[in-house]
Amino acid sequence: MSDQATHTVERHCDVCVIGGSAAGLAAALQLGRQRRSVIVVDAGEPRNGPAAHMHSYLTGDGLPPSELIAAGREEVRSYGGEVLAGRVSHVSRTDAGDFRVELASGHSIMARRVLAATGLVDELPDIDGLAQHWGRDVIHCPFCHGYEFRDRRIVQIVTHPRGLHTAGLFRQLTAQLTVVLHQPAGVDESELGALRAGGVEILQGQVSRIVAGADGHVAAVELAGQGSIGADAVVVGPRFKVRAEPFASLGLRPAAHPSGLGDFLETDATGATAVPGLYAAGNVADPSQQVLQAAADGSRVGAMISFSLAHDDIRAAARPSANEADWDHRYGGDQMWSGNPNGTLVNEISGLTPGRALDVGAGEGGDALWLAGQGWSVTASDISQRALDQVNAEAERRGLRVECHRADANALDAFETAAFDLVSAHYAAIPRTPGGRGVHNLLNAVAPDGTLLIVSHDLEPMRAPAHSQPFDPDAYVRVDDFAAALAGSSAWDIELHEKRPRPPGAASASHHVHDVVLRARRRALT
Repeated sequence: MSDQATHTVERHCDVCVIGGSAAGLAAALQLGRQRRSVIVVDAGEPRNGPAAHMHSYLTGDGLPPSELIAAGREEVRSYGGEVLAGRVSHVSRTDAGDFRVELASGHSIMARRVLAATGLVDELPDIDGLAQHWGRDVIHCPFCHGYEFRDRRIVQIVTHPRGLHTAGLFRQLTAQLTVVLHQPAGVDESELGALRAGGVEILQGQVSRIVAGADGHVAAVELAGQGSIGADAVVVGPRFKVRAEPFASLGLRPAAHPSGLGDFLETDATGATAVPGLYAAGNVADPSQQVLQAAADGSRVGAMISFSLAHDDIRAAARPSANEADWDHRYGGDQMWSGNPNGTLVNEISGLTPGRALDVGAGEGGDALWLAGQGWSVTASDISQRALDQVNAEAERRGLRVECHRADANALDAFETAAFDLVSAHYAAIPRTPGGRGVHNLLNAVAPDGTLLIVSHDLEPMRAPAHSQPFDPDAYVRVDDFAAALAGSSAWDIELHEKRPRPPGAASASHHVHDVVLRARRRALT
């Protein structure tokens, strides 16, 4: 295994959202639209994962949960938010008051705020066959899936005193409801009497197993010593346990839920827990929420976190950029890359007459310094002042002149307009924005008859499940975004747009082997 594969990275952001289902993604979207840097860590274990469809979600009724998550991730990423596949092992507080979120992969995230959107785990009764049908024809919520079994044979198994809570709702959905008192202790006799009077059959006995038919669906519920009851669906009320283990070191302990069926994280009206800076949203704070309510709760708490951050920044008379802090930290140690120019740059500008060049995402300056050595008048641009300080120091040591320009590529008017004969960006981490402001900033910087050269990683290997990484490549501008912006334009000629083997260049060891390269020329004025 290469050094690159074992190297661990510490990221910095405004908010780390732990949990990437409806609540977590809705919060991340809200925060991203407030220009806060957000990293979502998703273990891929949503509560509704076993279900094929979700219901009662306005405009999304009947949508598979996975499609909602995919759409939510895309929306979060469109504002530069990152969604990482991974598991949080531990959350601690630093001396400075921030949070350190440690991932099982060894990477870590430093965040000013943390949102727990970890959800909960349903604990099913120990009945043979029950778990195999959970989320399909073994259900618990009449609002989520009850309508799909209307007028069918429904058997509701009562395993605790609250087990009759939804019986009246299922009675409305079907006249073929049977209630089985599997564990009758504590059940309200008056409720049973009302159900009997309403035509619901009530049986008492131990359920031994759920019987499947030839088609694999529930066919019957078998009672010990009493035969079986035909069924098309089984209703059971699970107990539940919140996923709160990573927060134990902060002193956060789940509280017993008033229903007596599990636990939850207590919050105030803003979603804040008893731990300052730690918030909670979704099922982890309210187990009764359906997907729609969880998303709404995440959106609300995301707004409250935005208020909290803004309050701190105003009091400090600061307007910090977490993206800048993230990259400043990365450039704070020893040199990360080789210092050599990228091989594609060397190959692609061969034959060009040196003029003014803009190197976007210059980093440690390998490309900018090489261009200056070839006679180009170079502006090295980066969001990290620490990186630019290194470029400037190295330029002075070599006797080269490089102008350093600290800029966020997504800022309004980030670069001079139509001023550069070459605009180059190699593996530049430019967060996505709706409308692609960063893309257009680079295009607008190219002078008439100038060249645009954009190079990025081939993303497909980086999306592989086995590839553990601390960055979300889909949250950043891609070569294809530039190609789409240029397509059909009468002002540009795309000279090259292809995937190719990565030539020798900036790094001695790499997790990718192919580049995607775009070279385009802006037509001269006539």
